[in-house]
Amino acid sequence: MELHQLTYFVAVAEEGNFTRAAERLHVAQPGVSAQVKRLERELGQELLDRSGRTVRLTDVGAAALPHARAALAAVQGVREAVEELAGLVRGQVAIGVVTSVGPVGLPDLLAGFHERYPAVEITLSEADSDTMLAALREGRLDLAVVGLSTAPPPGIGLQVLLDEPFLAVAAPSDPLAGRAEVEIPELDGLPLMALPKGTGLRTALDAAFAREGLTPRIAFEAADPNMLVQLAKRGLGVAIVPESLGRYHQAELSVIGLRGSGLRGVLALAWRTEGPLSPAARALIAFARAAYDS
Repeated sequence: MELHQLTYFVAVAEEGNFTRAAERLHVAQPGVSAQVKRLERELGQELLDRSGRTVRLTDVGAAALPHARAALAAVQGVREAVEELAGLVRGQVAIGVVTSVGPVGLPDLLAGFHERYPAVEITLSEADSDTMLAALREGRLDLAVVGLSTAPPPGIGLQVLLDEPFLAVAAPSDPLAGRAEVEIPELDGLPLMALPKGTGLRTALDAAFAREGLTPRIAFEAADPNMLVQLAKRGLGVAIVPESLGRYHQAELSVIGLRGSGLRGVLALAWRTEGPLSPAARALIAFARAAYDS
């Protein structure tokens, strides 16, 4: 069993496709296929089911995958330990952010980190908060800016960057226009516009309705709160958005408080507190925490 065979196996398992795995690894596809076949022959079991359009793990492959990842991580850890003792910080860090991350200074943070650690390659991706928290726990992300409505899952450390209430905004022609506040039951049956499921706000909104024995009628979903504002301006419904965004548009929209809802938007820096971290990831987390503490 050779390390590159494990590398190829893990890549195919994650990509669900031999061609994409080869492209990711910058090698020829036949070589990937041949080496995975050699690994299967050595183990005496098929690791991958190739019968469908998408390559899937067999039961044996699913059992073997975490061990293959652990073996590759251990080898990488040896390299990183040597580099760290030599005073080098290099490698790659992966950062996730929610869409429309808002005024938390992320571009300045990344620019400062890159200036201090130019040998570290940074990748940036967008997803909903639930997806990114799972990616942190699994080691696919090193750091993420997430929106929260409840306590973080075990193994996740947090630093709050922004905490503000949510409110409703509506066009001047809307029946709620002119109201200073409403309660959740008054929104029952109205066309609402909110962030999609998997986001902190949507989880909190659904929970607020559930406490009243109700289910929100979601007319539109959008990952970007600015899009919700634009839809509200066109009279398509009542948008649930962060207070700062709603107040910014109050000359064009009716801004309505949500009395007793407890809806708050918490934007936080998140990282995993369990499992191995590369020197580059540790450097990024320390740099980010110091920057936001100052």
